[in-house]
Amino acid sequence: MADYDYDMITIGGGSGGVRASRFSAQRYGKKTAVIENMRIGGTCVMRGCVPKKLLVYGAHFAEDFEDAAGFGWDVGASKHHWPKLMAAKRKELDRLEDVYHRLLREAGVDEITGTGKIVDAHTVEVEGKTYTAEHILVATGGWPTLPDVPGIEHAITSNEALDLEDLPDRIVIVGGGYIAVEFAGIFNALGADVTIIIRAENVLRGFDQTMRDALRDELHKKGIKVLSECQVKSIEKSDSGYSLRLDQVDFLEADLVMYATGRAPNTKGIGLEETGVKMDKNGAIIVDGYSKTSVDSIYAIGDVTDRIQLTPVALAEGMALAHTLFGGHPTSVEYDNVPSAVFSMPPISTVGMTETQAREKHDVAIYQSRFRPMKHTLSGREEHSVMKLIVDKKTDKILGAHMMGADAPEIIQGIGIAVKAGATKADFDHTIGIHPTAAEEFVTMREPLRDEDG
Repeated sequence: MADYDYDMITIGGGSGGVRASRFSAQRYGKKTAVIENMRIGGTCVMRGCVPKKLLVYGAHFAEDFEDAAGFGWDVGASKHHWPKLMAAKRKELDRLEDVYHRLLREAGVDEITGTGKIVDAHTVEVEGKTYTAEHILVATGGWPTLPDVPGIEHAITSNEALDLEDLPDRIVIVGGGYIAVEFAGIFNALGADVTIIIRAENVLRGFDQTMRDALRDELHKKGIKVLSECQVKSIEKSDSGYSLRLDQVDFLEADLVMYATGRAPNTKGIGLEETGVKMDKNGAIIVDGYSKTSVDSIYAIGDVTDRIQLTPVALAEGMALAHTLFGGHPTSVEYDNVPSAVFSMPPISTVGMTETQAREKHDVAIYQSRFRPMKHTLSGREEHSVMKLIVDKKTDKILGAHMMGADAPEIIQGIGIAVKAGATKADFDHTIGIHPTAAEEFVTMREPLRDEDG
């Protein structure tokens, strides 16, 4: 065997790359290194899930203070200080980054700071210095994309939104995916006037239609304006902020324009094409079921492969790769019935098929419950929760479970285990609920909707 500097070099210090490197070192005693040109922890920890969730927590207090009055509390006038929230968020991210550095250090993983570029099948260059490895792992994640619109240089992405020095009064968010609706909820709850602009007829393309409609209704209730089937033609700087020209010669004024119109695999300029690694038309690395690319010694995991863009999926891929390369038992990841969540206000969570997907292959029964949560009978808030089960009539198996409402992600995580295990509607019916909870609705829905009710 050739004499290499490392058993594996990972380009990218995000969740998946760190997990693969650390596990390979700890479990299998391999010599590994991680190359990162930004903060260790990657998108999720430093520029995505974690800071976003912290802002969601902060935003929720606005409604909690309002709701408290219905329960006899007089909390007085509440005022939010955005800079204090940003400072607290930065402190927490610093702590988490220190944790990541320590985990790598204790596992014996070398950290190499800089931009890694693949020179050949076993060599990576970083800032003019080369390192060799038996295996190279690409885990460089994704990056926000911006469309070619005149004046797009005036817009920000989610990266910059997480580090705003002040919260503007009027914010326009272009896009209707999970990032867009999450930030819309945050900004709106903290006092900004928010408008969402989407090219489609509804938010959250790809999610179950019932959940999409329910969230759109709740967004409207909160005062968030949604401009459907609308496109931005240009953005100009104005005396009072920015002026957006829309379809049909409409204009919209804003203090901040944020684009959340997609993310692209972060594959440019790292030597993939030159090394012969095949990518699709969107720049995603093409891999087999064991995360191997078209070059035998080069592997890829996480968002850079554009399979399922979720941190837990990248973590699972990292673990599987360590088993495959160094554990003697090739391991693949199962991509069916992966739970996910949108931390909108209220949140949405889902596992399994949407109703549309299920009807394409199955004869289904739909069970659905829409209700006002018990908390809001006293708070007075006009917010509803919606739960939905999609059942295969032939096998009685749960094909999909969806929820919009408080604690939906926590509830669906447990439901996800049942769906993954092949639970049937009868299993749900035979389970005694916990009362009074919202979650008990999932085990008390007895009558399916008629097709015309859907």
